[in-house]
Amino acid sequence: MLSQAIDTLVLLLAGGVGSRLNVLVQTRAKPAVPFAGIYRIIDFALSNVMNSGLTQVGVLTQYKPLSLMRHIGTGAAWDLSGRSRGVKILPPRTGAKDSDWYKGTADAVRQNLDFIAAHPSREILLLSGDHIYQMDFDAMIQFHRAKKAELTIGMMVVPESEIHQFGAGIANSEGRIIDWEEKPKKARTNLASMGIYIFDTEYLVSLLVENRDEADFGMHLIPRAIARDNVFAYPFTGYWRDVGTIQAYWEANMDVLRDDSDIAPEAWGIRPNPEADHRHLADRCPARFITGSEVRRSLVAAGCVIKGSVVNSILSPGVVVEAGARVRDSIILDDCLIDKNAVVDLAILDKRVRVAPGAVVGSGSGKAVANRLYPKHLYTGITLVGKEAVVPAGMVVGRNCIVQPCRQAGDFPKSAVEDGGTV
Repeated sequence: MLSQAIDTLVLLLAGGVGSRLNVLVQTRAKPAVPFAGIYRIIDFALSNVMNSGLTQVGVLTQYKPLSLMRHIGTGAAWDLSGRSRGVKILPPRTGAKDSDWYKGTADAVRQNLDFIAAHPSREILLLSGDHIYQMDFDAMIQFHRAKKAELTIGMMVVPESEIHQFGAGIANSEGRIIDWEEKPKKARTNLASMGIYIFDTEYLVSLLVENRDEADFGMHLIPRAIARDNVFAYPFTGYWRDVGTIQAYWEANMDVLRDDSDIAPEAWGIRPNPEADHRHLADRCPARFITGSEVRRSLVAAGCVIKGSVVNSILSPGVVVEAGARVRDSIILDDCLIDKNAVVDLAILDKRVRVAPGAVVGSGSGKAVANRLYPKHLYTGITLVGKEAVVPAGMVVGRNCIVQPCRQAGDFPKSAVEDGGTV
């Protein structure tokens, strides 16, 4: 189908903690976090793999992998099931000590050299499972081979104010990377790594074996490779976003709703796995919009029932918005109930949350104080409600608040959760 891709093995790194996503990753790995109504974050990487004609994938898991494993299943949703294609879950080779777990990206691949040996390949495509983007990996493979590179890194231009979040490379006129700095405090370049690598297989194996004590690619092995070998930057100009923070996750979801949006999962050929999650998507009834309801600039999935108002929001399957209720600038995951006359404003609700009649989630001005326990997680006014929590009738929850999973009426204060508070 795509001749450049058939000799390439994919390793997809999906084991990161993703702690900055707070309650959204208390019971799931970051790549398994739902996105844009019917997808999970990892669907983008897996669909890009499928659409590029790649057929053999190893998914390296570690942190809370069960929901991710259920979601991936046999890989059939992405045509990765069959005689000549497949996806295999690769957990850490854990022993009696925590030190047996993956210590970094390079260590994770090193622990799976037997999987690499069992799947002979010309190149290895190394991906992260927690980015939102569309990319033709076959074109990158062609670039890698044309340059006779031993390592090619997907890179894109970012504002210099953001370069401290990435691995940064300086490339010459031919695209060869001549210098590298991991998360530099002061910008010398605006060329950032996307965490997408193509290695010649033999080269990668030798690099890992020769440097057994080095745990991470960005911090350790890439600078070493640049100093002595052929390392090139593959230029990327499309939409790409690391959704590892609450703010980035909310913004990427909102990007889907923009009239001039650069992100279009359906047009990109991104596939969900409709049979993997609670209450199969295929079993849901179409969304219902009751007379008197209002829906503007929103994404409403199957199984939703809208009797109130929904504005600039994303509703996953099975959400009910009762009469008089208002939802604005929010992300509501599966099977939540926004009861009569309740308000949800600038909030993210995990699955099966109930906001009881007259309750308000997200109250107050945009100048609220940051969350007191997690000031680096919540500081722009977004409030988080964890899975299966119940916000009691008449309760007012302010900005930058956190309601932990499964909280009930007795866990809340008498009348209000102040800005920056946590229940």
